[in-house]
Amino acid sequence: MDVVVIGIGRVGLVAACCLAKSGHSVTAVENNGAKLELLQRGSSPLREHGIEALLKQSINSGRLRFVPSVPTPLKTDLIMVTVNTPPLDDGSADLSQVFAAVQQVKKATDGQTLLVMKSTVPPGTGDYIVKTYLANTNIEYVANPEFLRASTAIDDWYHPSRTVIGTRNPEVLGKLKVLYTDITAPVIVTSITSAEMIKYAANAFLATKISFINEVANLCEAVGANIDDVVKGLGLDPRIGTAHLQPGIGYGGACLPKDAAALEHLAASKGYDFKLLKATIEVNARQRQLVVHKLANVLGTLKSKKIALLGLAFKPGTDDITGAPAVDIAGMLIAEGAEVCVHDPMAMESARSLLPGSMLFCPDIYSAVAGACAIILATEWPQLLEADWNKVKKGMVEPYAIIDGRNALPKNRLVAAGFKYIGIGR
Repeated sequence: MDVVVIGIGRVGLVAACCLAKSGHSVTAVENNGAKLELLQRGSSPLREHGIEALLKQSINSGRLRFVPSVPTPLKTDLIMVTVNTPPLDDGSADLSQVFAAVQQVKKATDGQTLLVMKSTVPPGTGDYIVKTYLANTNIEYVANPEFLRASTAIDDWYHPSRTVIGTRNPEVLGKLKVLYTDITAPVIVTSITSAEMIKYAANAFLATKISFINEVANLCEAVGANIDDVVKGLGLDPRIGTAHLQPGIGYGGACLPKDAAALEHLAASKGYDFKLLKATIEVNARQRQLVVHKLANVLGTLKSKKIALLGLAFKPGTDDITGAPAVDIAGMLIAEGAEVCVHDPMAMESARSLLPGSMLFCPDIYSAVAGACAIILATEWPQLLEADWNKVKKGMVEPYAIIDGRNALPKNRLVAAGFKYIGIGR
């Protein structure tokens, strides 16, 4: 098939490269000049496992090219919209890029085509687009939400847990079957609005599960229970499962915080008080504050204390700091007068513009902890977990405190080495 992909962020780049690898002819539209130049050279502007090699392979095959604007006239089998929908100050989704892309497609299209919406848009958006922009056109609209995770996005593309298709016209299913010819997954065909709701509901539920286990962890501390044992007991229940039951400093990333806030805003705009989702969001924000409070309780004051913040990305394997708990924690520490040294194996450059200028960026864990009286582990990078902790302690000063924000470090071994270990619910 001949495919046009509009918007080359993480989802768009993975979609474009994977579709080209699957044999489709892909034209990828990116209007950011600097990013476009990188892509045309075969260099990825973002960190994602396997993307650099797949990008080069797709370009060299002749099946992928990058252009600055939607080709006119646009004669193609299918257009995939993968632009960003960032949060506005009130929590709602900013759909300006989505509407701009749809208008460009409408203006450029010559003949009949299929517009596939991969961007995450609030329930009701697709019906609004059809009614407002695509009425009396030959453009068929399909909601086809993505479920890609940072650092495993390529594998997620080819091995999805499900493919969700929202359409008013079942005849388009044939084209999508050709598009995803090498992908096997359960297919859910539903209305446009229901497809949109599936994406939001999935992310809201995952966020709720994370906030729930964090609340349980906090209660474990109050009553003297061990959250590790509680998680084991919960996870063995087939109705609950083990996924997203890891207590810590809360969820982050480009999807869960944004989509939870957008769904709560949508509910409020419809006159519905989504109390559970409100609580999920509040618990997530508070969890980051609790980490700083724990450290203050240990040190007495944070003023003029040197703290090593280890990990900046919202999860290992990516340089994505969108919604990362570490960014909020860093700001709180600086506000309390602490001297903060940070290290992350991959996300240092991504974080520089978001973190206070007074922070010291360190090339490795040992330079970050030098002279520090405390450590906060914010991202469970293997490189950090496998550090020489005896060497780490030698570089620190008393009281050798460690706040394990991911419950990823070996508590007993660290306590035996002389660290003052504080976990979440442990």
